[in-house]
Amino acid sequence: QNMDSTLHYIHNDSDLSTNSSFSPEEERKSKVQDVVPQALLDQYLSMTDPSRAQTVDTEIAKHCAYSLPGVALTLGRQNWHCLKDTYETLASDMQWKVRRTLAFSIHELAVILGDQLTAGDLVPVFNGFLKDLDEVRIGVLKHLHDFLKLLHVDKRREYLYQLQEFLVTDNSRNWRFRAELAEQLILLLDLYSARDIYDYLRPIAFSLCADKVSSVRWISYKLVSEMVKKLYMASTPTFVVDLMNELVEKFCRCHKWSGRQTFVFICQ
Repeated sequence: QNMDSTLHYIHNDSDLSTNSSFSPEEERKSKVQDVVPQALLDQYLSMTDPSRAQTVDTEIAKHCAYSLPGVALTLGRQNWHCLKDTYETLASDMQWKVRRTLAFSIHELAVILGDQLTAGDLVPVFNGFLKDLDEVRIGVLKHLHDFLKLLHVDKRREYLYQLQEFLVTDNSRNWRFRAELAEQLILLLDLYSARDIYDYLRPIAFSLCADKVSSVRWISYKLVSEMVKKLYMASTPTFVVDLMNELVEKFCRCHKWSGRQTFVFICQ
C-alpha cells in the first residue's frame, strides 16, 4: 500500500512533472512503473551489474537474459523504457551464452513490443547478433522468419542482402546451420516478391542443393520445389520459366550423375 501511494504521488504530482531538472529524455528512461513492486524490478535490473555477476554468480546474467521476455510481457510495452538499458547491456555481454539466450528469444520480444519499438530498439541488436559467433547466430537463424515478418516491408527487404552470409560459418562442418537456413528460406518465400525470390533466394537455394551433406541437399530440394510453386503463382511468368530452364541446364543436363539425380529429386 505504501508503494502504491508513492507511485501515485510520483505519477500525479504536478511539481515533479514540471521540474526543470528532469528533461523529457531522463523521464523516458525513468525506471518507475506501477505494474509490479518497484523494489522487485530494481532487484532484477541490478542483476546486470558486472561486479555483482563476478562476485555472486557467473551465470546470473544468463538467468536474467532468459527471464527478460517474461518480465517485458508482464510490464507491457508501455514500460519498455524500464528494461531497454538492461537489454542492451545483456546484448553486449562478454559471455556468448548470454547473447545466445537473447538471440533465441528476440522474436518473442518483438511480438511483445510491437513494430515501432522493434524497429527502433531491437533491429540494431538483431543486426549485431547476425555478425556474432555461430552459437549466437543460430538463435536468430532458427526464428528468422518469425522476426522478419514483424518488420515493415522496406525494412524486411534490407535483409535480402545479408541472407547470403548465412552460408559462411565459423566451422564448415556445421551442416545443421545450412540445413536450418534452407528450412527458414522455405518460410521466407511468403514474405518476398517473385523478383526478390528470383534475384536473392534462388542463388542461395542452388548453392544449398550442391551441399556436401545429404541432409542439407534434401531440404534444399524441397526449397527449390516450393520456389517453383511460388513463382508459378506470380503474375509474371518470366521468373518461373527462367528458373525451370536453369534447373534443366544446371542439373538435368549435368555431366555428373549426382546433378541429374538432384533434378529427379526436385521433380519428385
